Amino acid sequence: MARDELLTPAADPVEAAEETTLRPRRLAEFVGQPTLVEHLEIMIEAATKRAQAVDHILLAGPPGLGKTSLAGIIAAEMGARLQPTSGPALERAGDLAAILSNLDDGDVLFIDEVHRLPRPVEEVLYPAMEDFQLDIVIGKGPAARSIRLDLPRFTLVGATTRTGLITGPLRDRFGFVARLDYYDHHDLASIVRRAATILGVELADDGAAAIAGRSRGTPRIANRLLKRVRDYAEVRGDGTIDAETAMRALALFEVDELGLDKVDRSILAALCKTFAGQPVGLSTLAIAVGEQPETVEDVYEPFLLQNGLLLRTPRGRVASAAAYEHLGLPAAVRSTETLALFASDDGDADVARKDSP
Repeated sequence: MARDELLTPAADPVEAAEETTLRPRRLAEFVGQPTLVEHLEIMIEAATKRAQAVDHILLAGPPGLGKTSLAGIIAAEMGARLQPTSGPALERAGDLAAILSNLDDGDVLFIDEVHRLPRPVEEVLYPAMEDFQLDIVIGKGPAARSIRLDLPRFTLVGATTRTGLITGPLRDRFGFVARLDYYDHHDLASIVRRAATILGVELADDGAAAIAGRSRGTPRIANRLLKRVRDYAEVRGDGTIDAETAMRALALFEVDELGLDKVDRSILAALCKTFAGQPVGLSTLAIAVGEQPETVEDVYEPFLLQNGLLLRTPRGRVASAAAYEHLGLPAAVRSTETLALFASDDGDADVARKDSP
């Protein structure tokens, strides 16, 4: 099973509804991120006592860690309406103006992938966030004039997977910036057990631990794996999920003990076997595994890097000793003469440097 299938929204309406049902609705139900949860509790309680809207919040982190869930929780805790949208959906300044003009006092505007806002739309957002005012241009040419409309006090919650792509002026207008971290196995096991209760799945503690250990630190993946293991248990077993059933199911869906899927292992195999341990540029590696360079860099590389399976050098990507061990291959031995030969090959070195960050 490719990791894309684990991360993309479900096409089946029933499964999409299940995923929505699994989202926590209150801070008390939210598992993990204890420091962030405490910060939000303080901000929400303080804003409630003052009868004001919560300050604008930017949530950053990899996909599937709970940014959308937290936006809904903030609205629920404030007793406010949630108005969701996304950066790519707001193509023109008028699109954002229409949404802002329909907000009520205390509403929560959630913009997913806020770093993908077009610049004209982003500039409309500045006075709205800072002064709660909306600038509108009426007419064209010499007769055009600008008027400023007052907006209700609202809370903007922005979510991003690429903090570095957010412009400084936009980032500075958020009163609170938080980064969500990957979850540990204990928290993921708790999330899986909660999801199993909601889905009506009989799940043993060792089964929850087995699923959590292969979930790449991501609740969204944990819930998706639980559903696939549930399917396997219902078809090939008695419906009960224990450790043995979970491991057999995940092996069938090509998710190994580290949580690596077929594409992850293809990347490591290309580095270890195809290129014989030599540094490889991003574009070359992407062609070797049949993926786009952006997909390799944004979707697969982070987890491999964090687990010490892949290294990024000035000349390109190389597999670590742990990668060879995981694939059951003898560790690569690159002699000084081999490295010197590679370094002296200007053409290959230039390609690798161009592909590498």
